[in-house]
Amino acid sequence: MKDIPVYLLSLGCPKNLVDAEVMSATLSERGLRVTSREKEAEVIIVNTCAFIRPAKEESIHAILRLADLKKKGNCRHLIVTGCLSQRYGRELLSELPEVDLFLGPEEVPRIAAHLSALLSEPSPETRIHTPRPSFLMTADHPRRLSTPRHTAYLKIADGCSNRCTYCVIPSIRGRFRSRPMEDVLREAGSLAARGVKEIVLVAQDTTSYGRDLRERPNLPDLLTRLAGIGGLHWIRVLYSHPARITKDLLETIAREDRLCKYLDVPVQHIDDDILTVMNRKGTSEHLKKNIELARTIVPGIALRTSLIVGFPGETRRKFEKLRRFIEEMRFDHLGVFTYSREEGTKAFYEPSRITEKTKSDRRDILMKLQASVSADINRSKIGTIVDVVIEGKSGNKTFPWVGRTMGQAPEIDGVTFVRARAVAGDVLRCRVVAAGVYDLFAESLVTP
Repeated sequence: MKDIPVYLLSLGCPKNLVDAEVMSATLSERGLRVTSREKEAEVIIVNTCAFIRPAKEESIHAILRLADLKKKGNCRHLIVTGCLSQRYGRELLSELPEVDLFLGPEEVPRIAAHLSALLSEPSPETRIHTPRPSFLMTADHPRRLSTPRHTAYLKIADGCSNRCTYCVIPSIRGRFRSRPMEDVLREAGSLAARGVKEIVLVAQDTTSYGRDLRERPNLPDLLTRLAGIGGLHWIRVLYSHPARITKDLLETIAREDRLCKYLDVPVQHIDDDILTVMNRKGTSEHLKKNIELARTIVPGIALRTSLIVGFPGETRRKFEKLRRFIEEMRFDHLGVFTYSREEGTKAFYEPSRITEKTKSDRRDILMKLQASVSADINRSKIGTIVDVVIEGKSGNKTFPWVGRTMGQAPEIDGVTFVRARAVAGDVLRCRVVAAGVYDLFAESLVTP
């Protein structure tokens, strides 16, 4: 298998990206050459997402586009991994004959073995391997980082046991399972030794961390230990369940300088009837109190949330309640998804369905409102002093570098354009001098 060029495309969330990084490193260790050029690859792997309809469509489109290289390019074998395989592999066997293998998340550590078998037997008798997921990466698994060298995601758990009625993740990824704390710390230390300055904690629900382990560790304890690792500048937390935001967690974030004053808390909705049907834990009053508590204990904390509009039963009155909530809470960052009716979920059978046009209109209303809120918040930051981690060149002559503040998570939030002399990975002390709707503009306090 040595020196065979392999192209790996990963779609979907950062949790999926970590799986792709493990597969990429595993293949490299076996002597294969992982390439960023899809046209030169003899083996193409598509690591897919299947969370909602748009994600499925993106995955299918990518598979069909890359399958064309089996006819016109160097590609000999096409492998589909991840959530789409786990959810629809049996159906896709006949619909996508171009695909040589469908592998579920459980097969991540065995990717090299599967590829070796495929190369020795180009037409395998079994084209699908999707056992029930139980794989949980450890610090011993290799990773080939695909993020900028100064930032890395750290998966602290996999799977989910929340059973929200609109969500297919438990059936795709299995039950929630946490990594032992010492194992997480060992990987974090390894990342810091490789020059990573910012680690971003991810899981389906980071606030559930440790609840399934005998020792019963928790997220605040883990964050405290992580903050003691030398070399790390920022530690960021994503995917926190809003009903599980505790005083202990917030006090930990406030106390430790290396913990980003930032939380991603997907609310999904604020109407109590809809929250009940969604099987989301916590009432609207509880969620609001937790948000207020976060802002009290961690002054200046940046809060991100995500919402679902058009869920069955979302009347105009219930939607208006959601709109007022966004207006009052003034989240720093906000994403809106239209409800996707997914087979295999309880909500699939809910009556009172809402048209796609109404869903789209409601999403547009909220995003227009958030644009106004975001612009106001950004304008209020003009003149403030912030740390900015530099990501790279911006293409903007006036502000030639682009980076992020503590309040901007990679890929999902706005960015900060910087006037400075720098290199990627630098952390610069800057003054914000201008603001856009989602982005900031700053200049370094160190004169070039």
